[in-house]
Amino acid sequence: MEPGGKIVHKGIFLLPNALTTGAMFAGFYSIISGINGHFTAAAVAVVIAGVLDGLDGRVARLTNTQSEFGVQYDSLSDLISFGLAPALLAFNWSLSSMREISPLAGKLGWLAAFLFVACAALRLARFNTQASVADKSFFQGLASPAAAGTLVATIWFCIDQGVSGETVRWILWLETVVLGLLMFSRVRYFSGKSWPRGDKVPGGFIFLVVLVFVLLAVDPPGVMMTVGIIYVSSGLVMTVLGRKAWKNRRALRKSKKQPPATADDPEK
Repeated sequence: MEPGGKIVHKGIFLLPNALTTGAMFAGFYSIISGINGHFTAAAVAVVIAGVLDGLDGRVARLTNTQSEFGVQYDSLSDLISFGLAPALLAFNWSLSSMREISPLAGKLGWLAAFLFVACAALRLARFNTQASVADKSFFQGLASPAAAGTLVATIWFCIDQGVSGETVRWILWLETVVLGLLMFSRVRYFSGKSWPRGDKVPGGFIFLVVLVFVLLAVDPPGVMMTVGIIYVSSGLVMTVLGRKAWKNRRALRKSKKQPPATADDPEK
């Protein structure tokens, strides 16, 4: 039993772990596709891994089949699908061409890919150690599926628009580094795990789902890249506003604790 009174089953449950295996398979397929030069297929495979990863946790919660094995297995799958796969895709498609500029630029290319993988691993390790006490409504640091999705959606969008990896290598290098650092940062992101709180959702939410499906049918990489950029930016805005509100509350508490001025006060 967890500290919060939640029962975590021991053993291996088929359905959620099968979905996790499917996500890991998609991530591995992305790596193989990227190595063979099939970059669009590699990007789509990471997106599919993200869908399966989102399903396995929800299925485990709905069917009450959560287990410690599933938690650890999911983290290992995430490292492959959302750490290694997108980093290698970015390197094979664009960052490897940086060696044509200079030996130093070439090193910066593969080091950016390594930084992305390392930050994904660090984030997953921190998430596992803080899972029992963390606020379920927010993520501390950008979730690895969101970081991976944003990165591969950018690559997919560029390929779809006929933009070569050499043209945007410095932009992609910067994006890879920023997304990697955000994963292990303290920037807060809305998780969505605690929503919806009941069995029903507002009617507008269904319309929003329909709208997203329509837009995805029109331009999948463009929509996913836009959604990813908005989500990444939302965490930065939320953190800045939250820090500003915290400073205001702190200043207010200090002003209340300050003793009132007296007639003997030398400043009077």
